[in-house]
Amino acid sequence: MADENDVLTDLNMDPAAGANGADNSPAVGLINQYIKDLSVENPNAPGSFQWNDQPQVDVQVNIGANKISDEVHEVELKMTARADGEKGNLYIVELAYCGLVGIRNVPDEHAHAFLFAEAPRLLFPFARAVISDAVRDAGFPPLLLDPMDFGALYQQQLQARAAQQGEGAPAPAGDN
Repeated sequence: MADENDVLTDLNMDPAAGANGADNSPAVGLINQYIKDLSVENPNAPGSFQWNDQPQVDVQVNIGANKISDEVHEVELKMTARADGEKGNLYIVELAYCGLVGIRNVPDEHAHAFLFAEAPRLLFPFARAVISDAVRDAGFPPLLLDPMDFGALYQQQLQARAAQQGEGAPAPAGDN
């Protein structure tokens, strides 16, 4: 005769596991991260080290995603930091910092949000460190970028697209 523990063992199986034992539960994760492209320009050296005016620093950030396979996407965080003074350009740093993201069994709208909001949030501190070090290595004080709220930026873009396309427009499925 079977005791109660035998029955409980069968009931404790993962409910997301399919009939063939396949795992159908949602999963996302950062597989790897890397510098895809880095360019540092110091066009007016050594003269720029003698300039005393406060430079204007402009930072641009763009996010893109490319499908590598059914379950792997490359998220690219492109950042450009440019410092200009009255006499010219001090430095330009261009960085393409990427992460390979694994996504399985996640609805498209949630996958899109992860690729364009959460993955950039995870990559940003590392990209920020690369830019800071590059500016320092070019001979200037490190550029310390403020944290960014990628979730809020993502929501703003969705709202702007909904306003352009009419209310109820679905989240974009391709690159941004």
